Amino acid sequence: MNIKTKFALNAFIASFVSSIIVFAAAGRMNYIQGWLFMAAGIVTTAMNVFTIRENADLMKERAKPGEGTKQWDKSILGVSFIVYIGIIIAGGLDSGRYQASPPFHWGAAAAGIFLMIGGQLIFLAARNENNFFSTVVRIQKERGHTVCETGLYRVIRHPGYLGMMISTLGIPFVLGSLWCAIPSGISIFLLCARTILEDNTLKEELAGYKEYSVKTRYKLIPHGW
Repeated sequence: MNIKTKFALNAFIASFVSSIIVFAAAGRMNYIQGWLFMAAGIVTTAMNVFTIRENADLMKERAKPGEGTKQWDKSILGVSFIVYIGIIIAGGLDSGRYQASPPFHWGAAAAGIFLMIGGQLIFLAARNENNFFSTVVRIQKERGHTVCETGLYRVIRHPGYLGMMISTLGIPFVLGSLWCAIPSGISIFLLCARTILEDNTLKEELAGYKEYSVKTRYKLIPHGW
């Protein structure tokens, strides 16, 4: 199986499994929020696969990163995965099984889909601009790691994380769950922590990054932070 097929298969399997978890938590299939979540997942996964199809090196790095991943990043990624599962389980249990939250207006679901897809567009724009956009924090010496200063990276230093935060913010709206917002908030907090730790690592270990951080002052929010 070539890398393109393997990457696409793994991406769609992950999306499908997420949808299965949502429907299992809801305990029923006549669950409109679950179908909306699945549809948004299929669209964003297709975007993910389509936009990386010509970059085999980056696919390999993202599928199986090389050596040198920071231990703190492994810990954050592990906790983040658990929290993500918590997000979709909370959403399914709340709006699908127990209806603990009040009904959301259809406009909220539309806004959630917009946030999920819009966040993914920002994430993919960052990934396509940066050939060293790994799934982990590591200095890719064997790949000739350099600083990316073009595209969105001219505005903020971590546009990929911003895109992930926006997408995460959309999930409670799509699933129609107030309880879902709690683990979503934790997930965004973890992304903020990862942003700070990665930024410090790059300043210390990646040639030219400290100078880049002087030119591009903001980590995530233009003229904010």
